[in-house]
Amino acid sequence: MSSYHPLTEQEAIDMARSLPDFFAPDAQLTSSEIGDGNLNLVFHIKDTASGKGLILKQALPYAKVVGESWPLTLDRARIESEALIIQGRLAPGLVPQVYHYDQELALTIMEDLSDHTIMRRGLMSGDHYPRFAEDISDFMSATLFYTSDLGMNQQEKKRLAGSFINPELCKITEDLIFDDPYTDSPNNNCEAAIADEAKALQTDEELHFEVALLRQKFLTEGQALLHGDLHTGSIFVTAESTKVIDPEFAYFGPIGYDVGAVISNLLLNYAGQEQWSSDEARERYRSYLLQTVIDVWEQFERKFRKLWEEHGVDRLANTAAGYKDYYMKRLLQDTIGYTGCKMVRRIVGLSHVIDIDSITDDAKRERAQRMALAIGKQFIKSNRQAGSIHHLVDIVMKGIE
Repeated sequence: MSSYHPLTEQEAIDMARSLPDFFAPDAQLTSSEIGDGNLNLVFHIKDTASGKGLILKQALPYAKVVGESWPLTLDRARIESEALIIQGRLAPGLVPQVYHYDQELALTIMEDLSDHTIMRRGLMSGDHYPRFAEDISDFMSATLFYTSDLGMNQQEKKRLAGSFINPELCKITEDLIFDDPYTDSPNNNCEAAIADEAKALQTDEELHFEVALLRQKFLTEGQALLHGDLHTGSIFVTAESTKVIDPEFAYFGPIGYDVGAVISNLLLNYAGQEQWSSDEARERYRSYLLQTVIDVWEQFERKFRKLWEEHGVDRLANTAAGYKDYYMKRLLQDTIGYTGCKMVRRIVGLSHVIDIDSITDDAKRERAQRMALAIGKQFIKSNRQAGSIHHLVDIVMKGIE
């Protein structure tokens, strides 16, 4: 019989104390449950004397955001732990260190990042992160290249992919991002002020065609081991450090999905600046966000190509004339398409972003929602025409005119 049960705060303290050589024997430990996500319990354990801490993350057998009516596999905790270990090896210093994984309790004990800020909240406060583009492009280029057929022995990759079959969490993505926003789904959550936009999504045949193409890639194209949920709520930052957390949606899928997830959340904050910056500061901060988007893509592309040139393992992919350029152009187009899908979903789908939802002024919130939808739809519809990241930039600039 399984010993699984949701931990109490005292049990979380006891688990933390059992970690060898971490806390002093006489340490006075406190616990607080800090999980603000949709799926898990998260305990912050801290020594009151030294300030030393760690995080215990326990998967629940259901979606926390809905309740027990939406059951979920506990195996996602294993997937997350193993993904963090792989990512930590490929991109050292850019994910929290994993100290222990308990399969029976679906529990991962990991590095405390309380000295960092959740990036989404930092952007809402108007903060700048000078290392972010460098760090996140390091993370994505290394983790995605070295788990692709370009940088990994193909047979080893197939064996590894078997460990990351993640059907239940992929099903969440498949429904909430690629299906629900384009039909009258009970999962959707749309404000009355933009009901006309939500209705238009359901009848836009051109949009549906492009979403179907992107969904098919998500279903079938296992290019690399994705983080699978790489938004600004899953990134902790300081001015000098970036840490990527929460890869429980990890699976082998299209590379552009991860890159698009990062860019989409920067642009959702861009739309939310209707609230989060004053009139005179808004243009400057939006310029910073847009430049960050450009830097993320251009640095990712440069680093991915460099890894390919120096460490590519596939003979034909290395030598076929024009193949690298073709491959990278497809990655750009996929990135722009998935950026759009993620933006649309966050406005009319089940789970929104506080960058926009917490705007208190109704008119400003509606403007931000309509801006995000207009930009996202155009990304989706035009992604296959993109030849550079400036295709995206041009759409964004037109979206605020």
